[in-house]
Amino acid sequence: MGVCNMPAERERQIAQVTSNLLNPFLVSFLVLAVISFRTASSVLAAIGWALLAASLSVLPVLIVVLYLVRRGKLEGISITARRQRQGIYLVATLCAVAGCLVLYHLGAPLLLVASFVAGLAAMVIFMCINLFWKISIHSGFVAASAAILIYLYGVAGVVTTVALPLIAWARIKLRYHSPAQVAAGAALSVAVVVVVFYLFGLLGRA
Repeated sequence: MGVCNMPAERERQIAQVTSNLLNPFLVSFLVLAVISFRTASSVLAAIGWALLAASLSVLPVLIVVLYLVRRGKLEGISITARRQRQGIYLVATLCAVAGCLVLYHLGAPLLLVASFVAGLAAMVIFMCINLFWKISIHSGFVAASAAILIYLYGVAGVVTTVALPLIAWARIKLRYHSPAQVAAGAALSVAVVVVVFYLFGLLGRA
């Protein structure tokens, strides 16, 4: 049964808008900004860290994707074809490596560095899985972001989990992913965040 018994085309339009709004680029930028403002010593420092973090991760990958879309090398910014994703995963991984090194060297807030390391680990894992199965990076980014925001804000951060079923429904409705691919993306990303944060000492140890 469709959402509120809406016509199929209307549902698809809503799913496409949801998928576009909760895309990995926008979600990443917003979470990096939140982390920066939550952990930096001043507003000016927070702006600096947020811009630097975005410049090391979100921006270069987005530029590459837009360039390839314009050249007709990619179908669109969502990159629905599995084989087209591999090169973008590689670019994102290289950016994450550079970001981790730069942020650590510059003495960025620990949570920001840990988040970059978690992103790097997730990219490597997703890139390997993508060789044979199109795991959902949309649900992965949304789930990981929700986990980080829950870590930052506790119970108040739980409200962000509302975005997870929305993006899951959208990606499945658009037939970009199966329920298993969406669930795996979310579960794996959360697991990576938990493990990395634990290793960084951000989560309590017994």
